[in-house]
Amino acid sequence: MWRSFVELLVRLPRVLDENFIRETHVSMAEYSVLVALSEAPDQELRMGDLAEAAALSRSRMSRIVDDMARRSLVSRRPSAHDARSSLAAITPEGQALLAGAYPGHLARVRALVLDHVTRNEMRTITATFQRILTSLRETAEPD
Repeated sequence: MWRSFVELLVRLPRVLDENFIRETHVSMAEYSVLVALSEAPDQELRMGDLAEAAALSRSRMSRIVDDMARRSLVSRRPSAHDARSSLAAITPEGQALLAGAYPGHLARVRALVLDHVTRNEMRTITATFQRILTSLRETAEPD
């Protein structure tokens, strides 16, 4: 089980990333940023919260957001409440890219993963992953 899981953790993101880059010119990490921002209140998040939501390090998040801002997919500005932090927000261009990328991403996830799992297996896997994630979140060291 462990070896299969590790191989899945390597292969699946690679395949998804290759498809994203080819079809939308954004990576899976960038897509995750757009999703997190689109679901956030006022469609903006503090950089630390965005890094947490996208499961990326703060330094990697900073580089990704700066690159995405240069391409007008997100904007970045200082926080009015805390001079030490910045806020990232999704732009109309980022929203359009996200809306265009979603159907293809959903179809790929279905074909690569969900079509191979029964509803009962999905419930069991989801519950198991949630327990593991809860444990990881509780023991994770801060950046």
